[in-house]
Parts: sequence; structure tokens; C-alpha cells
Amino acid sequence: MADEKKMTEQESLDLITNMIRKAKGSYHETGIGSLLWGTVVAIASFLTYFQRTYDFNIGFDIWLIVLAAIIPQIVISVREKRSTQVKKYEDDALNTVWLVFGISIFGLNFYQSIVPGVTADIIQQEGWQMTKNYLDGSKPDEILKPFPPSFYSLFILLYAFPTLVTGIVKQFKPMLFGAIIAYGLFICSCFTRSEYDWLLGGAAAIICWFIPGIILRRKYLAQQRKHV
Repeated sequence: MADEKKMTEQESLDLITNMIRKAKGSYHETGIGSLLWGTVVAIASFLTYFQRTYDFNIGFDIWLIVLAAIIPQIVISVREKRSTQVKKYEDDALNTVWLVFGISIFGLNFYQSIVPGVTADIIQQEGWQMTKNYLDGSKPDEILKPFPPSFYSLFILLYAFPTLVTGIVKQFKPMLFGAIIAYGLFICSCFTRSEYDWLLGGAAAIICWFIPGIILRRKYLAQQRKHV
């Protein structure tokens, strides 16, 4: 009876340990999600800065990679939900937050791409146009295409949202600090030239997600090695 009881206790302990390990292998705790978003947003932000500063075009909208990043997130989340025995409602909530975040980023980019052209057509139909006039007369007037001033500041503001939520829910300080820094970069972007906002956004992506993702990934892999 003693041997049977001892074996039962050991089996229970092993079962609990295995469940905890599986629960800690979520999309957000493995670092995959942070690395994914940090990479695609940083690349899109920095490349947009270089395209606008040095006047070249790669032939397609680089921000489409942000939309593409939603696909692996959904696939990974579905696989984890099927394989994980422990139901973690907080992970379902975070998956939803990040999914809505990705869609919102794509929506903002769509707005930025479509609205200026539509606005230009509307004001042309009304018989007027936007013109850049140099007060000192050093250059002739230039016709301007409508554009939202410092629009990328809204992107930076949005970056802080899922970061802060994840940092609070997971009690992960690197993301908490990253979100705070992102809010600071948002304030800075309101006072800088529009082209520099893309650099600030790229920096926000690295600070909010890429660096925390590396930290999470190292912790996760170290934990996995301990249980091999």
C-alpha cells in the first residue's frame, strides 16, 4: 500500500509538472510573438524611412508584411490551443489583443494609402488645390498632394497598447518598460519632422517587442533544456 501510494504521488507530481510546462509554452511566453512583430514592424518602419528620404521604391507596399505576420500568429495560436491540455483564458485574450492590433495596423496603413488620393480627387472636383507657398519667394509655388501630418505618430501610440497589456497580464517588466518608452517616443514624434517618425517607430518596435522577445526566447529555451 505504501509503495502504491508513493507511486501515485510521484505520478501526480509528474502530471502537474508536465501541465505547467505545457502552459508555459504559449505563443506569448516562448518569445515567438514578440520576435515576429518586432522584426516585421522594425523592417517596415526603417525601410519606409529610407524610401522617403532617398526617394526610391521597392515595387510593393512593405507594410503588407505586417498583414502577413497575422497568419503565422493565427496558425501558432490554433496549434497551441489544440495541443495544450491546460486552458489559459489569459492567452486567448492576449491572442485576441494581438490579432486586433495587427488588423488595426493594416487599417491605418490602408487609410494612409487611400485617403490622400481620394481627398485630392474631391478637392480637384471642387475646383481648388493645396499649394506650398514660400514666404521669402525663394522658390516657385508647388502643388501638394493632401497628406495627414505626422500620421505615423498614431502607429507608435498603437504599438504601446498590446505591449502594455501583455506586460501587465504576464507581469513581464521588459514589456512594461517598452510600452512606457513607446509612449515617450509617441510624444517626441509629435514634435519632429514626419520622416523621423519612421525611425522612432522602428526604435519602438525593437524596444517593445524584439528585445523582450529575445529575453523570453532565452528563458524558454533554458527552461526546456532543464527538463530534457
